[in-house]
Amino acid sequence: METKLKDLKKLLDENYQKFNSEPFIKNDPIQIPHLFSKKQDIEIMAFLVSILAWGQRVSIINSGKKLIQIFENEPFQFIVHHQDSDLKSCQKFVHRTFNDTDLLSIIGFLKNIYLQHQTLENAFAIHLSKKDLNVEKALNGFRMLFEKDEHFISRTKKHIAHPLSGSACKRLNMFLRWMVRTDQNGVDFGLWKQIQPSQLVCPLDVHVIRQALSLGLLKTDHSNWNNAVYLTNVLKQFDPKDPVKYDFALFGMGVMPN
Repeated sequence: METKLKDLKKLLDENYQKFNSEPFIKNDPIQIPHLFSKKQDIEIMAFLVSILAWGQRVSIINSGKKLIQIFENEPFQFIVHHQDSDLKSCQKFVHRTFNDTDLLSIIGFLKNIYLQHQTLENAFAIHLSKKDLNVEKALNGFRMLFEKDEHFISRTKKHIAHPLSGSACKRLNMFLRWMVRTDQNGVDFGLWKQIQPSQLVCPLDVHVIRQALSLGLLKTDHSNWNNAVYLTNVLKQFDPKDPVKYDFALFGMGVMPN
């Protein structure tokens, strides 16, 4: 590895270790699923919080806490066993452009996912093989499940992105990172085993793009699927088995540069 690449890997590794630590959890939306221990509860809260993850992190966390109240601290039980009368608690839920109509659509969709696939992991992984280089097919397949679901409404589709549209799928890639990656530091959950860490795609937000550009890891600031894959492939030079671990470094350096 050339000297420049070695220096860059050292910088990224140092910041990965710095930000991939327990203190990171308390200021990040990932704290919401960390409040639970059951796989399905963690999946549900991680999924919902991830699709709400735009705007200030404090606002995202507060919205996550409101969802916990709506679900009466039992997300899986609520999703699968709720009655129509229970859904009144969803009224007036709003997070930016995500509202109670979107929430009801996704609750209905998630109920069917669990009835048909048992876990969210199966609903993503069923579309993927171990030979696939990344999770593109998983994301497209999951979106297809949503579009075919009886609870699908057009206004909600923007909250479940897919690569076919060219989207960077930042929020869902973050969700998959949370579920798939595992290490000794315990920030990501590592609950899913059917998707490999090497297949993950780096979540491409403004902080990551800015840092990647400054370090020469990206050539353009376009927030799209091609750029997300491009960055991920560059990061595979430093760790081909777990390239998305460097999301911690790029995000952390962008949000907390000092």
